Amino acid sequence: MAVTPRTLARWKQEKRPLVALTAWDYAIAKVLDEAGVDLILVGDSLAMVALGYETTLPLTLEEMLHHAKAVRRGVKQALLVVDLPFLTYQESPQQALHSAGRVLKEAGAVAVKLEGGHPEMSEIVAKLVRAGIPVMGHVGLTPQSVHQLGYRKQGTTEAEAERILAEALALEAAGAFAVVLEHIESQLAETVTAKLTIPTIGIGAGAGCDGQILVTHDLLGWSDRQPPFAKVYANLRETIAQAIQTYSNDVRSHPQVVPQTSGDQEKTR
Repeated sequence: MAVTPRTLARWKQEKRPLVALTAWDYAIAKVLDEAGVDLILVGDSLAMVALGYETTLPLTLEEMLHHAKAVRRGVKQALLVVDLPFLTYQESPQQALHSAGRVLKEAGAVAVKLEGGHPEMSEIVAKLVRAGIPVMGHVGLTPQSVHQLGYRKQGTTEAEAERILAEALALEAAGAFAVVLEHIESQLAETVTAKLTIPTIGIGAGAGCDGQILVTHDLLGWSDRQPPFAKVYANLRETIAQAIQTYSNDVRSHPQVVPQTSGDQEKTR
């Protein structure tokens, strides 16, 4: 059966860890879904990893919709969540409703994710939830606030820790079905997780969360900028480079022969 926000709530009660990863195209999404990933996020990190921007800020809603539609075609079972890009929801609850509505209507997502938990953001979350749009929150290191927070670990002072906990609680009260905790102190993540009835999904926040998410390119060793908290499970960047180099050598050594295996002679694409 397909995973839903209610599924995640039940798994928190059952203490079943949640597995989440990112996808930005059909091919990766299909692999993740078939591998049994619980939640697939079309994250705005695609701005940096897939589109080459320096931050997530330049990403547009149109670009996000383009990628989310492709991911949707590859996902059958996982819960599909899509980030709302910077300045597509912060201006007002009405703007957020319009942007989130497009994500659900045009891309077929089940839920959206927003950054921040201050009172104005809680009001936006409540507006979306009342309209029937599931919302995932995001506190701690919020990349859309990079010029204000940087990329440093959050929650390292008592004031920061209190703010992050308060924001997470406010998001729950507003109706969010889950909260991402990014790059915060592990003890703080455990505290937030214990106090919330909704699931927490950590990224660089220690093992005390209800689930974990990573940027898929990071865990595959495909990124050119690796965050300090991401465990690398493969070295796909090197594997791809070696394969391309081998192909290039084959073509340059035998320019009249198309590289192929013995079983490919009769195949056409």
